[in-house]
Amino acid sequence: MKLMMLGLAVGAMAFGASSVYDFTLNSIDGAATPLSTFKGKVVLLVNVASKCGFTPQYAGLEKLYEKYKDKGFVIVGVPANNFGSQEPGSNAEIKTFCSRNYNVTFPMMSKVSVKGTDKTPLYQYLTDAKAKTGGEIEWNFTKFLVDKKGNVINRFESAVTPESKDLVKAVEAALAQ
Repeated sequence: MKLMMLGLAVGAMAFGASSVYDFTLNSIDGAATPLSTFKGKVVLLVNVASKCGFTPQYAGLEKLYEKYKDKGFVIVGVPANNFGSQEPGSNAEIKTFCSRNYNVTFPMMSKVSVKGTDKTPLYQYLTDAKAKTGGEIEWNFTKFLVDKKGNVINRFESAVTPESKDLVKAVEAALAQ
């Protein structure tokens, strides 16, 4: 009963949100990171995993971040172990993997659930069926583009690479706003 009540409370918080700025995640090092920290920036939220066929996208994400970070763009990596147990490591192991293999410098968060009954409130909000970008996440490396005001403006599925013309065009358009 307590678990059910907690789930309802978390769901209510998620659906009462007006933007991604209403959520807080923990950094990969465990520090509370309000997403409002990124107000005024274009944000790409990506659920990531270290042992996935799409894991090489880390390289493209880092290049995209490096290209646009000085123009007000940030990528936020959100590790999740929801798909094929492809993110089994601890936060420390994930951080080491990303740094050692892909020189990731964009912000990484602590591992969360992005699907199922224990889905983190941010991902309840992002996947809300009423939202234009809603619907359950099907796999790792799903990308949500957020404008400078915290509104989700686009969603790119796993197969869309960070180098994709559509994704780059959407980032550039959001930065121009």
